[in-house]
Amino acid sequence: MSNQDQPDDPVLKGIHIRLEPMDMNHLEGLMNASVTESSLYRWSPVPQGREEVQKYIQAAVRLRKDRSALPFAIIRLRDETVIGSTRFWNLERWSWPEGHPRHGRNQPDACEIGYSWLNQTAIRTGANTEAKLLLLTYAFEIWQVFRVCFHADVRNERSRRAIERIGGKPEGILRAHRMAVDFIPRDSARYSILEEEWPDIKQRLTRFNSKSFE
Repeated sequence: MSNQDQPDDPVLKGIHIRLEPMDMNHLEGLMNASVTESSLYRWSPVPQGREEVQKYIQAAVRLRKDRSALPFAIIRLRDETVIGSTRFWNLERWSWPEGHPRHGRNQPDACEIGYSWLNQTAIRTGANTEAKLLLLTYAFEIWQVFRVCFHADVRNERSRRAIERIGGKPEGILRAHRMAVDFIPRDSARYSILEEEWPDIKQRLTRFNSKSFE
């Protein structure tokens, strides 16, 4: 199968977790995963309760169908438990001229990784590292994107440290970038990884991943 023929709803499997395209089969699992210490989600939009989780999944399915995002449920392999969610979004497809090797591709040329959250039991277990390794590998090696971006509320120091730890390079602060979860204009810290940076970052993440579950 060529890169251009890769499915838009891949299952990404690592050593310790699996990323599955989110659908209603994950309803109960996501409900359970989202029940945790509320302070952990101070800066992240995490659904609470059956009705919110249903709407969350329905929106995710719509986004996947119109190819504007690819939301995943994160499954812990040792007990097949849903432990959180993450997604590709802001999928940029550039207008390449006829005759260019990338003309007519279905895959994005750049994308963003975000809307990531984990149950309290999965934080600092290496799940986030492996999830990012799986997503970045797919983005750079299957989609062959030029850039992967990340944003975080400037107040969310834990998220910013996590992005920097995996190799995200700071690009500055976007002022009043979007509405925050506490309904005020949010300043966002922006980060990116470029394709030429990926080999070194992949090597480091692979090393982190092998150690984080020991």
